[in-house]
Amino acid sequence: MNKIKLIIQREYLTRVRKKSFLLTTFLVPLIFIGMYVGVIFLTKKSFDESHSHVYVVDDTKDVMNKLNSSKNVSYLNENQDLQKKIQNLQNEDGKTSILYIPKDFYESESVEFLSNDKPNLAIEAEIRDSLNRIIKDKKYESYGITAEIRRSIKSDVKIKSKEIKENGATTESNTEIAMGISLALSILVYISLFLYGSQVMRGIIEEKNSRIIEVIISSVKPFQLMMGKIVGIGLVGLTQFALWIVVSVILAGVASMTLVSKEELANQMMNNQAQQSQLLSNQGIENSSSTISNESIAEVISLLQTVDFPLIIGCFFIFFLGGYLIYSALFAAVGSAVDSETEASQFTLPITMPLLLTYALSFGVLINNPHGTVATWLSFIPFTSPIAMLVRIPFGVPTWQIVVSAILLILGFIFTTWIAARIYRVGILMYGKKASYKELLKWFRYKS
Repeated sequence: MNKIKLIIQREYLTRVRKKSFLLTTFLVPLIFIGMYVGVIFLTKKSFDESHSHVYVVDDTKDVMNKLNSSKNVSYLNENQDLQKKIQNLQNEDGKTSILYIPKDFYESESVEFLSNDKPNLAIEAEIRDSLNRIIKDKKYESYGITAEIRRSIKSDVKIKSKEIKENGATTESNTEIAMGISLALSILVYISLFLYGSQVMRGIIEEKNSRIIEVIISSVKPFQLMMGKIVGIGLVGLTQFALWIVVSVILAGVASMTLVSKEELANQMMNNQAQQSQLLSNQGIENSSSTISNESIAEVISLLQTVDFPLIIGCFFIFFLGGYLIYSALFAAVGSAVDSETEASQFTLPITMPLLLTYALSFGVLINNPHGTVATWLSFIPFTSPIAMLVRIPFGVPTWQIVVSAILLILGFIFTTWIAARIYRVGILMYGKKASYKELLKWFRYKS
C-alpha cells in the first residue's frame, strides 16, 4: 500500500508542478469567458456592419409608405426608372440594393430583390416578413378587420412549469436550463475521460519505450504501478476541476460587482420591451417572435436558483471519478500492449465506443426522454453511466437510482481493473512485438 501511495504522490506532484498544468488551470476559465465575450462582441459588430440601404422602386405607389425602417434595413424611396437605378447600382457598395415592387404585387405576392452580390439572408428574411405583414394587413382590411380589432384579440399565454417533489411540495422548473446543464456536463465528461485516460496511456508508453519501466518493476508489482498511475492522474483531474470551479466563481463575482445589478438590468429589459411593444402597437404591427422574450433576466436567475447545484457538482465528481477509473484502466492496458500511440488506435476505438455512443445519444434520446427505458438502462451500465446519469440528474432522478448507478460503477471499476491488470502485468515487459486481440487474450490467460 505504501508503494502505491508513493507512486500516486509521484504522478500527482510531477504533473501538478508543471507549468502547463498551472497555465491550463487558470487560463481555461479566462479563455472561455473571453470566447463568450468575444462571440457577443463580434456578433454585435457583425449586426452593426450588416445594416443595408434598400432603394424601393414601388410601382404600386402604396407599399413604400407601409415599409418601416429598422436597425438592420433602411428603406429609401426611389423615383428613378428601374433600369436606370440598376445601372447606378454598379457604383454603390455591397450594402446597397434595390427592391422592385410590381403593380400586381398584392395579387402575385412577388417582388424582385437586386444587389451587387449575394444578398444577406437576415436582410432578405426581414424584407420578406415586412412584405408578408403588408399583404396580411391588406387582406384584413378587405374583410373589414381593422388594426384595433387585431390588437384587441391578441393573446400571449405564459406557461409556468412546476415540479412536484416527493413530499408533495412544488418548485419552479425550466426544461431549457436543465437541457443546457445536461449538454454541458455531457461534453465536459466526454472530453475529460478521453483527455486524462490518454494521459495514462501516453505516460505508460513513454516509460515503456525509455525502459525505465524495467527499473520500476523491480521494486513494485505491475498492479501497484498501474493503480498508482491511474489514481495519481485522476487526482490531478479532480484538482483541476476544483480549481476551475473556484476560479470561475471568483471571476463571476468580480463581473457581478462591475456590471449593473440584476434588478436594474431586469427593469431596463422591461422598459425596452414596453417601448418596443408601444412602437409596434402604434404602427399596427403584430408582436411576433422578433420582440424581446417575455422572460426577463430576473426570472432566469430565479430559475437558476432552483437548480440543485451541490447535488450536480457532487454527482459530477463521483461519476467522473468512477468513469475515469474504468476507462483509464483500459487505457493503461492498451498502453502496456503497444510501443507507440499509432499502434494504440486499433484498441482505443473499441473500448471507447460505449462512451461515444452515450455522448451521441445525449443530444437526442437522453435529453428528450431522460426518464425513458433507454436513458434509465444506460445510466446503470458502468461503461455508459458517467455520461448518461449526469445528463439525467438535472431533470430529477430518484435517489435510489443514483445510489445503484454509483455502486454498479464501483463494481464495474473493480472488474475492469482486474481484467486490465492481467494484461498489463505481461504487456508492460513486451517489446518489439505487435500486439493483437489474440495476443491480449493469451496474456490475460497467462498464469504467473
